[in-house]
Amino acid sequence: MLIYNSQTHRKEEFKPIDAGRVRMYVCGPTVYDQIHIGNARTFLSFDVIRRYLQYKGYQVTFAQNLTDVDDKIINRANETGTTAAAVAEEFSAAFIEQMHRFGILDPDIRPRATREIEAMQDMISLLIEKGFAYVASNGDVYFSVRSDTHYGVLSGRDLDQLRAGERVEVNDEKHDPFDFALWKAAKPGEPSWPSPWGEGRPGWHTECCAMIHRYLGTPIDIHGGGADLIFPHHENETAQAMCAWNAPLANVWMHAGMLRVDGEKMSKSLGNFYTLKEVLDKYPADAVRLLMLQTHYRAPLDFSFERLEGTVGTVQRLKGCVRNLRWTAKNAQEDGVLTDADRAFGAAIDEARKEFTSQMDDDFNTAGALAAIFGLVTTANTYLKEAGDNTSTSVTIRASDTLCELCAVLGIDLVDTNSKEELPEELVDLAVEYAGYKGTSASEAAQALLAARQAARSEKNWTLADNIRDAIAGLGLSVEDTPAGARLIKKD
Repeated sequence: MLIYNSQTHRKEEFKPIDAGRVRMYVCGPTVYDQIHIGNARTFLSFDVIRRYLQYKGYQVTFAQNLTDVDDKIINRANETGTTAAAVAEEFSAAFIEQMHRFGILDPDIRPRATREIEAMQDMISLLIEKGFAYVASNGDVYFSVRSDTHYGVLSGRDLDQLRAGERVEVNDEKHDPFDFALWKAAKPGEPSWPSPWGEGRPGWHTECCAMIHRYLGTPIDIHGGGADLIFPHHENETAQAMCAWNAPLANVWMHAGMLRVDGEKMSKSLGNFYTLKEVLDKYPADAVRLLMLQTHYRAPLDFSFERLEGTVGTVQRLKGCVRNLRWTAKNAQEDGVLTDADRAFGAAIDEARKEFTSQMDDDFNTAGALAAIFGLVTTANTYLKEAGDNTSTSVTIRASDTLCELCAVLGIDLVDTNSKEELPEELVDLAVEYAGYKGTSASEAAQALLAARQAARSEKNWTLADNIRDAIAGLGLSVEDTPAGARLIKKD
């Protein structure tokens, strides 16, 4: 398996520190508002990476934090006349809810910054003791960037070539403009905790580093996040780890590309800023996932609602193929001697699985993996159309199971309610009226109605056939004709 390492700028063979185990951390949100679809793209990318590692047999320990103390949270509290703690609690719950709606697996460990103050203070004390940090006269504690001879190892930034004040905070308390806060002295009305340096709160860059060391140890196998975090956040994280514990924070750094909307940077001023909640309120999560996964995780993603509309139909075609395969297998005769078409279809299933794995092993190329899935769907549809009643039960079941399995690795569920035969009881009344049915089973009533419709069509009684079809449609169902016979499905 090859993974692109942001630090070395090349694909490398993945070798976990402990054989068969992967320790993985992805920076979570600052909980002051609903997350936007750019955030969601990052969390989806690493959800799929985690799922695939598990699919390959690795035991993955996945951690993701919640930054629940920050300037943005404090500002939101001041704007709304509430407390920072209330803002953080509200949007922590909102984030977790939207992740569940989006099909993102819960992390194994979800530390919250406000509950890890002691670990952060221990790390800060160690950095001060080792001469990599200092206490300013106002009670702030700063990391001395120029004391770290390895600074810039991740981002490639050269401090001497950066202008003072560019993406860094400049104030008179710092020894150097590039020094960053490990601990911020308390200000009136802000949340704070006691410390050896006075009341205050941790700096953003300090939080993740201390929590990773506490819960996963350092170095970890994989550290991930959005590309916008490479500098200064992740650079500052790994600098602290190297100086505190004489070890890199992570062996592999992975970063997801940015999201644009209709070719433009997403921003509220352009009117193209969308939260994940807004999108999921209108579109199925599977369709949003599919749209995002059609672009490699490192590449910029161009999001558009026109493309999203298209993926809604694509998901339905995927589900329809699985439904057709299972319906055909259920109604086919037991396998006899496999035909040439059966064997060719079986070989195509094996090739699709092989290609899917090959693409995912190449730096988690979900676009290539989806191409393998779509290719199998095309082959399956052709097989069903051409084989007619002469299908192989075992091969069609294997194709269905393979499609469901591979899509599940991407977090897309192809087993919908149409495959569970949950038919309305009102079908019995229709079957009594149109087919003379005398039983009480909705499933049997459906078959009686379909048989009556087919008989009417054979007799060219189009009025009766249409009446049966319309009555069925009135119950939210439609008639679908397949090579294995007609069936009822729930209308989308």
